[in-house]
Amino acid sequence: MIYILAPLNNTGVILTNFQGNVLNWVTAGSCGFKGTRKATPFAAQTVVDIFCTKTISYREKCIEIYLYISGIGPGRETALRKLAKLDKITVIRDITPLPHNGCRPPKKRRT
Repeated sequence: MIYILAPLNNTGVILTNFQGNVLNWVTAGSCGFKGTRKATPFAAQTVVDIFCTKTISYREKCIEIYLYISGIGPGRETALRKLAKLDKITVIRDITPLPHNGCRPPKKRRT
């Protein structure tokens, strides 16, 4: 399974087996990006390139790959497009948590 984590301030890609044990991971911070540059589409592209080179041996052994996407950050689409070119991907699923009407808003401020 491959997880794309794209919050608003970072981008990360994680490779796990089907039991959930992490085999390899790469984030924009580990690629040398700092501050707000971690959340750019270019950082996501670099993360996926490094991830693909680090995980060649694991991906050759795989029969099928499930791809899960989480977050609404700017690197989300770029990472998805780069990883979708891999063969053996059978499932692409969005697991971003969405509030179903969420928490109760605070009271209106009195003036």
